[in-house]
Amino acid sequence: MDSLRHSATAQARQIPTPPDSAFDRSRLPDPISYFENQGFALTGRGKWRTTRCDFHGGSDSMRVNSHSGGWCCMACGAKGGDVLAFHMQHLGLDFVQAARDLGCWTGANVQRPRAPAGLSAADALELAAFELQLAMIVLSDARRGVLPPDPDWQRFLQAAGRVQMLAQGAQ
Repeated sequence: MDSLRHSATAQARQIPTPPDSAFDRSRLPDPISYFENQGFALTGRGKWRTTRCDFHGGSDSMRVNSHSGGWCCMACGAKGGDVLAFHMQHLGLDFVQAARDLGCWTGANVQRPRAPAGLSAADALELAAFELQLAMIVLSDARRGVLPPDPDWQRFLQAAGRVQMLAQGAQ
């Protein structure tokens, strides 16, 4: 009897069942784009960029690795290894919810990232028009050889990220 039970258990282990859904790390968003689309102004030009920390309200204490997406606040100690970890902690989501939100959950339960709830088409157009006007001013100045100060450049990058997010939400 024990040998039959052992044989049935061994056979059950050998039958692979494909998962209905799975996490696909390669679909995680680019760290710089992700943080800028979330409204964070990243400063610096190296591998590690500086931004505010929403976990404790610091203005320039969080460091973000522009290659891996790893992040760490030098003041409060909040940290994580990639944009998924940040998304989970920042929005209070579990792993699967955050992976779905970022578009890196594949299979039967895939959900495309959506525009923020409550943004009507008219509001989206108004926001896009405002952000594009700001971008046009910065680009026009740059064409004349006038480079914007760093805060204005960061605001330009934020505007570009918002327009990109609106465009993706419209698809």
